Formats: sequence, structure tokens, C-alpha cells
Amino acid sequence: MRIARAAVTAALGTALGAVLTGCGVQPTGVVEAGEPASGLTRGLRLYYASPNGLRAVPLIDQRPDDLNGALKLLGATEPPTGQGEQLVSLVRLGGYSATGTGDRVTVRLDGPYGGSGRDQATGQVVCTLARAQSVLDPKVRADDVRVTLRPSESEPLGPFRCAEFLGR
Repeated sequence: MRIARAAVTAALGTALGAVLTGCGVQPTGVVEAGEPASGLTRGLRLYYASPNGLRAVPLIDQRPDDLNGALKLLGATEPPTGQGEQLVSLVRLGGYSATGTGDRVTVRLDGPYGGSGRDQATGQVVCTLARAQSVLDPKVRADDVRVTLRPSESEPLGPFRCAEFLGR
């Protein structure tokens, strides 16, 4: 009985070894793949305020037709709940028109702007538009986009980059 059991175990080990080595995958050396990914990832994201700073929320299967559409999504989409943080939108824009060329985005505002330019509401606008511009023009990196706010009743604010509002 012991001899039979040992023979079966040896046969199974040999068969398993043959299957694993016979799969056609040959060992390779180290394959250089370049630098690790860096910067902001692709895809549209909306940015919301939290007690710990701005937080990006990815939008699955949604792509704005233009920058105005991204701002409209920011104003119309409720922040998600249940992620351990209370996310809120502080953005209160009246009329606006957002345009972008390359790494430059301008938002013309009808009337005054309520933010200081260094607040989370401004960060929400800047980061959302920077991300949207990189989605609309894939040659542009979101972290290179500079956003200027032009209220009709005061001096322009910016240009700002999203990185100025992250990590606070």
C-alpha cells in the first residue's frame, strides 16, 4: 500500500511538473519598461471640497462636449456619500462661458466672483476644468493647464494650476 501511494504521488508530481514546464512560457530576464506613471490620470473627474482638501471623483462613461459641459456637470452632480469624507460643492456660478486652447482655459463670469481665488471653490473650478481640457485635448496634460477666471466686475483671477489647490 505504501509503495502504491508513493508511486502515485511521484507520478502526480512528475505530471504536474511536466504540465507547468510544458505550457510554453519561457523565463525572461528583467524587462525595462521606463519610468512609472506620474501626474494626473486620464478620464473626466469632478473635484469636490472636503475638510481635508479637494477630492477628485471619477465620472464613468461621461464625457463633456466642451468645458461649459464640465462646469454644468460640476454644478448638477451631487457629490458621492459614504467614502469616509463629507464631500460638498462650494461652487456658486451665475452665468459663465468657459473656453480653452491648448494648456490655457478662460472662464468669463457674468457678474462678480464670490471666491478669493485661493479657496476650495476656486480649486473645484480650476481642477475640474484642467481635467476636462486634458480629456477634450489628449495632447494636453491636466497638470499643465492654467485656468484664468474673468469676472465682469473685477480684475481677472489667475492663471491657476490644479496642483496649487491639492494637498492642502
